[in-house]
Amino acid sequence: MSETARLILDGKEYEFPVITGAENEKAIDISKLRATTGYITLDYGFKNTGSTQSAITYLDGENGILRYRGYTIEELAEKASFLEVSYLLIYGELPNTKQLSYFQESITHHTLVHENMKSFFEAFPPGAHPMGMLSSMISSLSTFYPDSQNPNRSVVDIEKTIHRLIAKLPTLAAQAYKHNMGHPIVYPSNDLDYCGNFLKMMFALPTEDYEANPIVESALNKLLILHADHEQNCSAATVRVVGSSQANLFSSVSAGIAALWGPLHGGANQAVIEMLESIKEDGGNLQKWVDKAKDKTDSFRLMGFGHRVYKNFDPRAKIIKKAADEVLAQLGVDDPVLDIAKELEQVALNDPYFVERGLYPNVDFYSGIIYRALNIPTDMFTVMFALGRLPGWIAQWKEMHENNEPIGRPRQVYIGANERSYLPIDQRG
Repeated sequence: MSETARLILDGKEYEFPVITGAENEKAIDISKLRATTGYITLDYGFKNTGSTQSAITYLDGENGILRYRGYTIEELAEKASFLEVSYLLIYGELPNTKQLSYFQESITHHTLVHENMKSFFEAFPPGAHPMGMLSSMISSLSTFYPDSQNPNRSVVDIEKTIHRLIAKLPTLAAQAYKHNMGHPIVYPSNDLDYCGNFLKMMFALPTEDYEANPIVESALNKLLILHADHEQNCSAATVRVVGSSQANLFSSVSAGIAALWGPLHGGANQAVIEMLESIKEDGGNLQKWVDKAKDKTDSFRLMGFGHRVYKNFDPRAKIIKKAADEVLAQLGVDDPVLDIAKELEQVALNDPYFVERGLYPNVDFYSGIIYRALNIPTDMFTVMFALGRLPGWIAQWKEMHENNEPIGRPRQVYIGANERSYLPIDQRG
């Protein structure tokens, strides 16, 4: 007999089915709550509300587990390429040799963007935030591919849109960077892989022969994999809700980029560097700031330590710490801000105050260090996050459509004024 939950309201008893997930997660299915009882639930921020059943990502914050389609993040980051992981997230299985070859070739074929998009960049003011540019440019892609706007398009058409998006987002991200730097754009190269091509478009000059540093390229590959999906977070939920209205994939991902832009979501690694710069500008007295972090009466908080989901450790941080150490050693960076970061890391890993509270350096701490070492401006950090998160957004959008999920429409508890009459302006208090 299936498990049920019982709810008593106004002396009446109602039963609702209990759903058990693949990892024994329990959920009470209240899909028919309002229809059968007249009540709704109130759940600020949807912290206790499952909006869907998903087969993409499993996350166990208590035990520091993150898996994509059943594969551990540790194994994928060590052995896979970012495009392999993208294929896995979007299509459900790791690709074989033929499938991966086709996937790579298709994406390489679509990396160029229409030349008219140059004029869009020219219209942005100097210093425009790259996330604002990126969101706008991704949304505008739907106007260049009007077939993508058809909600009844074929599977083949949807796949072409997916490949175009994966191919063109790095091109547009690099062009946003070049725009703000005042540098000429660098076109994509078909002879480079995904990460190497992006690094060339970011850092090379148009006439320059460029070869990416393999340590840097490997670190970027790992970072993109670690950020590729993270269950029903703010931006993923945004992509699903926007897509549930049958909005096209370009527009849905544009909305996800806007959600990621918020400092409470994607801006954490930028906040890490800004915090470290503040410590440096204050004279570099790290102990002073550590003491402030321990003082409950002080509003200062160390950025990049602990995680709202992972309660013991962030499994991604262990992976990227090694990559950060390799990048710093390889590049021989002389940067007092990064020196402070390494000192702070040792404090957090050894000080009982931080150890007992699980305030370990997280993935945002180490990704911020890597991007700083690569001379990527802090306002580009969230763009790098978006680059990694793209296949997860696509997978969430695709799954939602394949499941024929209804349009997202949360309810509310109204607490405003009751009905009242309109008064002429001379009779209003």
